[in-house]
Amino acid sequence: MSAPEHFNLIRQRLLPAAGPAWVSHGMLVLALTPAELLVTARCLRDEFGFDILLDVTAVDWPDQTPRFEVVHHFYSTRHHLRVRLKTRVPATAPVVDSLLPLFGSAAFLERECHDMYGIRFTGNADLRPILLYEGFVGHPLRKDYPKRQEQPLVPYRSA
Repeated sequence: MSAPEHFNLIRQRLLPAAGPAWVSHGMLVLALTPAELLVTARCLRDEFGFDILLDVTAVDWPDQTPRFEVVHHFYSTRHHLRVRLKTRVPATAPVVDSLLPLFGSAAFLERECHDMYGIRFTGNADLRPILLYEGFVGHPLRKDYPKRQEQPLVPYRSA
C-alpha cells in the first residue's frame, strides 16, 4: 500500500474527530484538541502500526490563541511512514495528556518539553528538569524568555 493510500485510511478512521489533516514533507499531519491526543495516539499505535514515538516538542506562537502548539512525531517500522500530531494549548493552562502509558520514550521526551516550554503532561509524575538544573527560573524556548536573564548560581559539587 502506498503512503497516500495509508494516509487516506488514517484520515477516514480518525476524521472528523481529529480535525484538519494534511500532508507536509511526506508526513501526515493531524490537528487535535488536547482531549483527542491520547485516543488518537493509541489508535495510531494499535490500528496503524506507528510503534515509535520519535519526538515531543512545542512551538510558541505568542500572538496567537491558544499560544502553544504541542507536536508529537510517530514512526511506523512496518510501513516506514511518519505522522505528526499537533495540539494547541493556552498559556494559562499548557496541559496535555502524557503518552507514557503508550510509549516508554515519552518519559524523557515530555520532561524535555516541560523544561523548555513549561508544558505539563498529565499522567507523567516525573517532570523534573532533564536539560536544566533544579532552580532554573523560566522556560528558555518560550519567545518571551529574556535572553539576558541571569540565573541563580549553583555551586559545584566536589567529586
